This record gives sequence, structure tokens and C-alpha cells, in this order.
Amino acid sequence: MTKKVQLGTSIINIYSRSPATIAMGATTIDLLSGNRMMIGLGASSPTIIENWHGLMFKKPLLRMRRYIECIRRIVTGEKVNYTSEFFQIQNFGLMYEPKRKYIPIFVGAVNEGMLSLATEIADGTILYLRPFEELRKTITKINSRLDKDNKPFNTSCVFISAISNKHPDLARERAAKTLAFYIAVGKAYNSFLSKNGYGQEVKEITYQYWTNGGDAAASSVPDHMLDAITISGNREQCIKSLEKFISTGISLAILQVNPIKKTGEPVEEILSVF
Repeated sequence: MTKKVQLGTSIINIYSRSPATIAMGATTIDLLSGNRMMIGLGASSPTIIENWHGLMFKKPLLRMRRYIECIRRIVTGEKVNYTSEFFQIQNFGLMYEPKRKYIPIFVGAVNEGMLSLATEIADGTILYLRPFEELRKTITKINSRLDKDNKPFNTSCVFISAISNKHPDLARERAAKTLAFYIAVGKAYNSFLSKNGYGQEVKEITYQYWTNGGDAAASSVPDHMLDAITISGNREQCIKSLEKFISTGISLAILQVNPIKKTGEPVEEILSVF
């Protein structure tokens, strides 16, 4: 059992759960783990929020700001009364005394607006589906802003990851399938990648996904796109890719593990490599 590994949520959407729900869960884990909890928040997308949860996807930037304000107050353990455009909290208080009054919050950011908000009010950001060259430029931009404020900030990036020494082609197919899903379903990722050098590829992947399904969409992901965004293939390919992404200056690389189910290879393989 570890006592040092940091614990986090990756990205929780800010629509389907209330700030109080997130704050209660986070402070409980923080209490049990000895102050090792981090909170990751993101806006998600209209497709997921409206079609999957039956909620209205409105004003994500402002909602994120208010959401974080609520959580910051609740995790202190003090009685909270809060009224905003989205949340009304009356006489809310935790039933236990938190060991610390502050839990780091990371904001998932795709576009400039959310990225700017993250550097303004959060402790870090979680990036996702950023092509290598774009990621390097984004890190430079973030660092230039932080130099002015001189505040600590962690820039992390999640990478779709699939590894298999025995079946590297299947690993790359698995990574391509995950990438294709997010491109087709995530409106923000679709638009972002289209604007950053992959317009034709995104168009074809989206068409294939909604017309012929996930396998067809995955087959439409070209190797150069897969290499620029994911960590996939055999051991050597994955280590080389990880080193390349780390060279951009990110504070933390987060691996989104995609097991190769057809071969029965365990998740432990990807863990042993890194």
C-alpha cells in the first residue's frame, strides 16, 4: 500500500454533479489518504452533457468559475452560503473537520478561454488530444503568462496510451479507436484538431464514425496523426513517444490506459514500461 502517490479524479464534468458532491468526495479521500487528493474539472461537451445526462450545456466558462468558487469555500470546512447564476447553497457544512483547508484544483482545457481561466484561478491544467507541435506552443504560452504572475502552476497532459510488445499493431489500432471516438463525439476536440492541422483527417474520421461505426473511424486515423497525439505501439515506440511529449515542458504526463483486450494482455504491461 502506497503512502506517497498523489490521488486525483482526472477530469470530472461540471454539469452532472453539484459542487457540494465533488467537495464532499474530495475532502473524504483527502482525509483518508493524508492530504494527497487533487481535483480535476472539465466542461465536457454538448453531446455528452445534453444527450447522455439530459442537461443543458450553457456558459461553460462562467459555470467553471462559479463551480470552483463553491468548492474552494466548502473544502475549508466552514459553513457555506452561496448564491450565483448556477448554484444556491444554504447553510452547508461538512460533517467532519478537514485536515487542510485547500485541495489543488486542475482544469481541463481545450480552447483559449478555458485555458486562460485555468491559469487565472486554478492550480494547474489538464490538456488532452494536443498534437506535439501545438502542445509545445501551448506550454510556451502558458509559461509566459505564469512568469508575469509568478505563481506555482502544474501543466499536465493526458495521452491516449496502448502498448503491446507482442501485438504492437493491435495496440495502435486500440489507440486509434479511442482517438476516433473523441474526435467524432467531442465537438470541442473535433473543432480544435480541425484548426490545428488535421482538418481533412477529422472530417473523414467523423464521417466514418457516424456512418460506418468505430472500427471504420479508427481505420481512417493516419499514422502521422496517431504519432502526433498518442503513445502507442511496442515498448520502444512508447518510450520514445513519451520522451518526445515530455520535451515540450509539461509538468506531468498522464497515461490514459487502453488495454488490448483481444490479446488478453494485462494493464500491467503498460505500467512496467513507464
